[in-house]
Amino acid sequence: MKNLFILFLIAFSPLIAVAQHEHHQTEKDTTVKSKSPRTSTMAMIGDNHIHIDYGSPSVRGRVIWNGLVAYGQVWATGAHKATWIEFSEDVTINNQLIAKGKYGFFTIPNEEEWILILSKDWDMHLADDYNSENDLMRIKVQPKKNDNLTESLQYQVVKTNENQGKIEISWEFVSVSFDFKNAEK
Repeated sequence: MKNLFILFLIAFSPLIAVAQHEHHQTEKDTTVKSKSPRTSTMAMIGDNHIHIDYGSPSVRGRVIWNGLVAYGQVWATGAHKATWIEFSEDVTINNQLIAKGKYGFFTIPNEEEWILILSKDWDMHLADDYNSENDLMRIKVQPKKNDNLTESLQYQVVKTNENQGKIEISWEFVSVSFDFKNAEK
């Protein structure tokens, strides 16, 4: 009888283990993916490494301009933490020398004209602590209407020649950009 019981256990133990495994509950993945993920874009223009770090919100059917993003107010030009741009070499933007380093990038959007801002202050939540006294430069640009939707905010560093480029920001049906060139050494 004892041998029969041992034989029974040996024969049916795999089934018992499988049954126990099927009823075992595993933890579900509770991490939620951000609807405005932090992302970056980079490029080499000559010897200059340009790095832009930003939160990339999506349109998701919302009114963006003069809706989610108010006209006439400073915008961090991204989501969550302020957007920053880093130049590994000195650059000239709008005939103004900008020393190599990391800068906050802000904008003041409007329907007909945007103001683009480079600030000495790059580490803040959105534009909560923005202070115009820290501005290095402001330039005015005309927004461009696009035919195609850019669902998620996108920055691009575009090489225009060996020592020059432009930084372009696109979202929804609007793009703005500014040119820069590497400073002579």
